[in-house]
Amino acid sequence: MTSAVEEVRLSLPHIELAAHLFGPEDGLPVIALHGWLDNANSFARLAPKLEGLRIVALDMAGHGHSDHRPPGAGYALWDYAYDVLQVAEQLGWQRFALLGHSMGAIVSLVLAGAVPERVSHLAMIDGVIPPTAKADNAAERLGMALQAQMNLQDKRKNVHDSLDRAIAARMKGLVAVSHEAAQLLAQRGLMPVPGGYTWRSDSRLTLPSPVRLTEEQAMAFVQRVACPTRLVVAADGMLAQHPELLARLPFGHELLPGGHHLHLNDEAGAILVADCFNRFFAVP
Repeated sequence: MTSAVEEVRLSLPHIELAAHLFGPEDGLPVIALHGWLDNANSFARLAPKLEGLRIVALDMAGHGHSDHRPPGAGYALWDYAYDVLQVAEQLGWQRFALLGHSMGAIVSLVLAGAVPERVSHLAMIDGVIPPTAKADNAAERLGMALQAQMNLQDKRKNVHDSLDRAIAARMKGLVAVSHEAAQLLAQRGLMPVPGGYTWRSDSRLTLPSPVRLTEEQAMAFVQRVACPTRLVVAADGMLAQHPELLARLPFGHELLPGGHHLHLNDEAGAILVADCFNRFFAVP
């Protein structure tokens, strides 16, 4: 299922992040970004199957073994984009590729549009633009988000009395995953606490976004992407439900069988995604 992987910690000026390293040191530089409430093990099946790439799969801030943001800070997409630039700075990568799943794909797209000169390739799995909202809902959304932030201080994380129950709960999460996928995510996501186990992820990650881009703003990032781009769409995932969006994208996409976590749920899905991206990265 997995091959040799190196665990590293990256001490950035503003936060410390954990990461997995895959592939040869002289491979094409790639920063891999997982989805919401997942962690670097999202790429445990896929990364070893990708050829000629030096992959740094991050635990994004607030996830896995990475630090949480300080009190009063949030988890906006542009904050993650800044983290990625700081990671590239520390690694000495002036240009690098991005590989993202779900929320990680969205962050990758936003960054590739914001600083197109820095990104050499953009590979995305079942995620592309940020969730959008109409401009006239902005004030109402901010009010709802502020109240949710105030209410969070009175909430406590769920504690599962066994690893098996924690894994079973992850299988039935907002986006269902296979048992093996839940086990892999649990390896980096769970921690022991009195009474059992809970997830390491920062509770603030569950807060609603205080600001959403309009559709026009979101598509402006798409139009600024200047590098070769490939999007994998899961047939039973999220993007397949939005054919009108897919039709508007200026880059190609490949529809593959499987759910939202098709690259992680089983070996067959990981092989299909790896075949797609190996062909993509092999093109000069």
